[in-house]
Amino acid sequence: MSLEKVCDLSALEPAEALRAEVTGERGNKIPIAVVRDEEGGWHAIDALCTHGDVALDEGDVEGCAIECWGHGAQFDLNTGQPTLPATAPVNCYQLEIKGQAVYVDACSRSKGNE
Repeated sequence: MSLEKVCDLSALEPAEALRAEVTGERGNKIPIAVVRDEEGGWHAIDALCTHGDVALDEGDVEGCAIECWGHGAQFDLNTGQPTLPATAPVNCYQLEIKGQAVYVDACSRSKGNE
C-alpha cells in the first residue's frame, strides 16, 4: 500500500469534490476526484467521466453519487458504476483518513464490482 496525502479534512464540506493527483505504480500521475458525499463520507474516484472526458470533480454530488455536468451520467461513489449515457465505470481508490488529512492509495484501484 502506498498512501499519498491528497488534502486536509477541512478542504471539503459534505456534497463537495476536488481534483487531486496521485502517483500510480509506474510513477505516472493519475488525476482523481476526492468527494464527500451528502452524509459526509469520503471517496476517491477517477477524475474524468468515462463517457466524455468531463471533469467529475466539477459535478454535483447527490446522495452517494456524483453527476457529470456534461451529459448527466451519475457515478456511484462506492462502486464506480454509472448511469446512462455512460456505460463504463470509473475506478475507485482506497481512501484513508489519518489525523486531519486524507490519503489515497493509487495502487488500490478497482473498477465496478471487482
